[in-house]
Amino acid sequence: MMGSHHAACGAAAWVALTTQIHVDISLLTEKLGLGQHGFDIGMGLLEVSPVGVITGALVTAGAALMPDADHHNATIAHSLPPLSNAMCAAIGKVSGGHRHGTHSIIGIIAFVAVAWVAGLWTIDTEWFGTIYPGAGLLSVLLVSFAAKALKIIPDRMRKSPWAVGLTVGLFIALFAPEEQFWFPLAMGVGVIVHILGDMMTTGGCNLAWPFTIKPPKALQNVPVLKDCWKKNGYLAFPVLGNAGSAREWLLLIPIGLYAVIGVGATMVGMGQDGLSSIVALSGLG
Repeated sequence: MMGSHHAACGAAAWVALTTQIHVDISLLTEKLGLGQHGFDIGMGLLEVSPVGVITGALVTAGAALMPDADHHNATIAHSLPPLSNAMCAAIGKVSGGHRHGTHSIIGIIAFVAVAWVAGLWTIDTEWFGTIYPGAGLLSVLLVSFAAKALKIIPDRMRKSPWAVGLTVGLFIALFAPEEQFWFPLAMGVGVIVHILGDMMTTGGCNLAWPFTIKPPKALQNVPVLKDCWKKNGYLAFPVLGNAGSAREWLLLIPIGLYAVIGVGATMVGMGQDGLSSIVALSGLG
């Protein structure tokens, strides 16, 4: 799956877990004589603040690119040079190359553990209360990855990822959501979404790395099964075909729009709440 699609899926997954957007179709249903006036999109399983929705979407979009840190020429390797180049080269050596360690269950555990440890680093201040420098520093990388993959920053502006990443990272460090679980959870969701996306292409992933569980010889040439459980032990459910296929684009365009709408609706809601507070305070005055 393409890098931008991984990032969009990560952001959409976080929005789906933390929000529930109501779509009003009353104008349409009234003309058709139907009783249904709208429907909800999103599960809203996690109760996080609006800030948690927005920052979580950015972090998860970046986390959804982390498994590709095993490739020295991946999109994220060029996101925050020279730091990202060195990081990807090192991770590639440790994980055994592309689509090995970082695309496995062990990889998921490792990425979540790093995020969890980073989130434990807190400092109590007089002006900002508790700040989260570990989450902020790691977010510099993640947000820069997302900005690069989603084409938010043109290629000619090579130093801009540092400005974007540092700005958002500082914001997260100072104003991180109150929910302590959000940072490692966002990392885990992003990494899992990435692996699932790659498993929907013909390449697949070896979830059991560093072990290889090959199919029995009697099953290696069974139609359909041979495309799902490959001779090299990789698992795939290749409904999207090859990476970058037309099917992948057809699936990811609405997913990307959903992520944008979810974040946008949250920002609008924050603005309305802020305006209401101002009006209320003015009335009290």
